[in-house]
Amino acid sequence: MSARGFGKVAVLMGGRSAERAVSLKSGERVLGALKRKGIDAHGFDPKERGIDALIAGRFDRAFVALHGRYGEDGSIQGALELLGIPYTGSGVLGSALAMDKWRTKLVWQACGVLTPRCELLTKAGDFAAVSGRLGLPVMVKPANEGSSIGMTKVRRAGDFPEAYALAANYDRVVIAESYVEGTELTAAVLGDMPLPLIRLETPREFYDYEAKYVATDTRYIVPCGLPPDAERVIQYESLRAFQALGCSGWGRVDLMLDRSGKAYFLEVNTSPGMTDHSLVPMAARHAGISFEDLCVRILELAQTADQGGGHVG
Repeated sequence: MSARGFGKVAVLMGGRSAERAVSLKSGERVLGALKRKGIDAHGFDPKERGIDALIAGRFDRAFVALHGRYGEDGSIQGALELLGIPYTGSGVLGSALAMDKWRTKLVWQACGVLTPRCELLTKAGDFAAVSGRLGLPVMVKPANEGSSIGMTKVRRAGDFPEAYALAANYDRVVIAESYVEGTELTAAVLGDMPLPLIRLETPREFYDYEAKYVATDTRYIVPCGLPPDAERVIQYESLRAFQALGCSGWGRVDLMLDRSGKAYFLEVNTSPGMTDHSLVPMAARHAGISFEDLCVRILELAQTADQGGGHVG
């Protein structure tokens, strides 16, 4: 499609979630890339401007560079559906399901996608009993946050209350998930194509917010080091995990490879980061796709539900 064919494009960034700062960085990079491609792109921050301004802007498409609540959970997707504005990424259902780590697991368990054992936590719950059932260490996390915000790796049962309190600051729903010792991988998806896997290594306790966006000692290894046949199997299982949630367009699937080589799927990001530290652009670059071309390709995949294809919503 020619640059003119996209019409006037809103790059949605910022928003009201705990990931606002990362979203602003993602959005600015996407905005610059689209403009360099000659596309009539405009930044739009839903925290600063309401739906009335989105309507008044008479936008032809929207690139969703929002992360977290209100931007990645089906909320903005529903508004764009009602307005008839084609938008990037997954539809209402896929966005909402993937944002909710607890319900993601329920769907995956139902369709045979391997995922670590998990339990819901409550303030009055028996943390020692949870430790006994899941084993230690476990990851305690808010069910509806991204960028590892509010997450703790719990090694001792006595650390559960503090970990729960941190996660509960961000969400009413808190989960404990068995920790898989092994190799952390991420699989980017572009349309129906899985991109090269990236292996993540950090000297920190786990791949947390600091490791993702601040640290300079995080290692991103691509090719990931797996034999090609083994990588291909994980790529397509990642695509299956992505599509099982009704996700489409583009996204990123995070997983752990245990020491026996078995892949355990953790979560799906339906609007992944597009910062200079981010993984989807890194995987695309290794596949020979520049950042600018990646942004254009994502925009080409933008649809609304009544156009068929991408969205389940």
